[in-house]
Amino acid sequence: MKNRKMVLGLLLGLIILAVSSFIFLNQNTNPTNSTVSKNTTIRVGSKDFTENLVVAEIYALALEDKGYKVERVANISSSLIHNSLISDEIDLYPEYTGTGLLSILKADMETSPDKVYETVKDQYKAKFQVTWLDYASANDGQGLVIRTQVAEKLGIKTISDLQKHASELRFASQGEFDQREDGLPGLERTYGTFAWKSSKVYDNSLKYAVLENDEADVTPSYTTEGQLVNTDKFTLLEDDKQFWPPYNLAPVVRDNVLAANPELATILNNISATLDTATVTKLNAKVDVDGEEYTAVAKTYYDSIKNK
Repeated sequence: MKNRKMVLGLLLGLIILAVSSFIFLNQNTNPTNSTVSKNTTIRVGSKDFTENLVVAEIYALALEDKGYKVERVANISSSLIHNSLISDEIDLYPEYTGTGLLSILKADMETSPDKVYETVKDQYKAKFQVTWLDYASANDGQGLVIRTQVAEKLGIKTISDLQKHASELRFASQGEFDQREDGLPGLERTYGTFAWKSSKVYDNSLKYAVLENDEADVTPSYTTEGQLVNTDKFTLLEDDKQFWPPYNLAPVVRDNVLAANPELATILNNISATLDTATVTKLNAKVDVDGEEYTAVAKTYYDSIKNK
C-alpha cells in the first residue's frame, strides 16, 4: 500500500511538472505574446525643427497607445541624429530619404522616390544595421515659392515657366542657395539661366514676410513649410524637370530593437500611410503659423487617425 501511494504521488508530480512546462513554453513561444518587448523602453528621437518634432511625437503616442514605454529624446541636431541612432543613444526617429541618400551615404543624385528608398534601405541595413520602414508620400524637399498674385498674372505654374519670366521677377535668396550644387547652380544646369530682375539676400526666417510685403516675388523654400497653407498668398511651383531628389519621411529603426519588438513595424507603417505632403504642411502650419504647441498638434492628429 505504501509503495502504491509513493508511485501514485510520483506520477502526479510528473503530470504537474509536464503541464507546468507546457504552459511555460507556450507563453514564451507564442508570437502574439509581447510582454517582454513592451517592458523595454523605446527611445524616440527627433531633429530640432517643427515637422520632425511633430512626427516623432506621433510615433511616440502610437507606441504608447499599444502599451510600449517611450522615452522622448527631442531636439537633436540634424548633423548629429544619425550618429545618435547608430551609437545606441536612441532607437528610432523620422528621417528623410533624400537626406539618407545625399548627406549620410554621400551617394549620387537620384530623383525616383522608389529608387532612392531602395538605395537607402539596402545600404543602411548593410552599413549601419538600421532598417528603413515604409516611407510616407509626404515629401519635405527643396522648392521655389512665388507670390500667388504674380503667378496668376504671368501664368507661372512650374519652374520652367518661372525661368522664362525670370527677368520680370525679384529673387529673395538666402545667400548659400546661390552657391550650393543643389541650389541655383544645379537648377540652372537643368532649367537654364535665371536672369532675375534683381536678387537680394534675406534671412531665411524673413522670406515669407518679404514676399507678403511685396519686396520680392520668388524665394527658395521647403515643400512642407507651414506658410504654404496660405495658397492665396504663396504658390509652390512644380519641379517639372525633377531636379531635386525626393525627401520622403520614414521611420528608421535599429535592427536589434526591431528584432526584439517586431510590432513596431506595423505601428509605425500605419502612421506613415496617413502622412502626405498636404497633411504634414497643415501640421507644420498649426505650430509655425497658429502658434500651437507641437505636442498638442501631434496628439490631436493621432487621436483623429488611431481608430481608422
